[in-house]
Amino acid sequence: MTTKKLWTWLAAVIIGSFAVLIYYGVDIYRKIPPVPDKVVTTDGTVIATGQDIKDGQNVWQSIGGQTVGSIWGHGAYIAPDWSADYLHRESLLLLEELAKKEGKVYKDLPDDEQAKYQVLLKKELRKNTLDEATNTIVISPERAKVQAELADYYAKIFMNAPEMAKLRDQYAIPKNTVKTPERMAKMNAFFSWAAWVCITDRPGDDVTYTNNWPHDELIGNVPPPSLHLWSGFSVLMLLGCVGLLVFYHARNKEEEINSREMLPLEDPLRNMKPTPSMRATLKYIWVVALLILVQMFAGVITAHYGVEGSGFYGFPLDEFLPQSISRSWHVQLAIFWIATSWLATGLYIAPAVSGYEPKYQVLGVNILFGALLIVVFGSLAGQWLGVMQKLGYVDNFLWGHSGYEYVELGRIWQILLLVGLILWLILMVRALLPALKKKDGDRHLLL
Repeated sequence: MTTKKLWTWLAAVIIGSFAVLIYYGVDIYRKIPPVPDKVVTTDGTVIATGQDIKDGQNVWQSIGGQTVGSIWGHGAYIAPDWSADYLHRESLLLLEELAKKEGKVYKDLPDDEQAKYQVLLKKELRKNTLDEATNTIVISPERAKVQAELADYYAKIFMNAPEMAKLRDQYAIPKNTVKTPERMAKMNAFFSWAAWVCITDRPGDDVTYTNNWPHDELIGNVPPPSLHLWSGFSVLMLLGCVGLLVFYHARNKEEEINSREMLPLEDPLRNMKPTPSMRATLKYIWVVALLILVQMFAGVITAHYGVEGSGFYGFPLDEFLPQSISRSWHVQLAIFWIATSWLATGLYIAPAVSGYEPKYQVLGVNILFGALLIVVFGSLAGQWLGVMQKLGYVDNFLWGHSGYEYVELGRIWQILLLVGLILWLILMVRALLPALKKKDGDRHLLL
């Protein structure tokens, strides 16, 4: 296979992959669960507004969100999945309310009568009551009453109810994780909407917005046949493609052996004299070592929170460094030290390969190092400020904790990190340009 064909295959794979991602990305965006302008009862009482739901999501993100528990299955599992937890509790309480409406006690009823109320429950929960003309979700007064009870329950967990101390310890949630009743009310609005999405059928369909997730037979949330079909198909595709790779490797084994015989007898960089910019990368490696040590320490603390959710061997560490911060730092520092070592290696190798040190290259290496320090320590500080509820909704989004997995840093830090990567790419291209211009070198590998 010629180099031209290899480039063609690479381009085809990239274009094909992104075509699939874009197609399904657009499809997912088109079918995104609606955020209503307001949620009201059948008698017109306003339960929450769309802005309450959006602000509640911001509150959820600000406390570390997916490092505390999960929503729609995405996040940590020290605490529950709040959308699944809310939905199941809502279902049980609503069964009691439906029976009470007819003067009965649900738990005292025989199985056949309980089955009747379970059917009523499914009709109550699964029916899509979104009025598209006014973008309003309409719920029954009974469901509104249940949601008020659940709001009180979750406020006790995330604030400071003494009777929830043991449960908070099990969930590794510090007391007063949410500082004010106003913020807690908004987060409850977000929780109730997230649960509504899980149980409400899509318009004209018999599956919910989350494809009948979470599994809960009480309310008819069972996996649809399409889920089994595509899961099985994806596993078969994976095994088939792995088989093709093994076949290709076995068929070209002799060619690989011949290519190994063409390797140089000794390391061509062994007797090389480092340039100023290459020597400037040494501090990157020291920072990598420091970040690894801090990451390990954060990992130890995070693991211990799985045993002692409110402290560290009796010391109330969660008052200063909650699990959501130690977990965020643990994951984020791994990404940072891997990225830093990657950047340092590229900056060191580029002049060695080309034999050329561009003008002001060492200045660029030092500026990039300073920028990395600002992003690393600034984002870690921002995450702490966000989780400790010292930032507003917008400020937290920009500078604090994004609330998502792996991308915990705020949006400003994400942008600065991207700028740093672009600066690194410019420094790399400057240093590699002479080698890329040579016709006798392996330009394809450098590219």
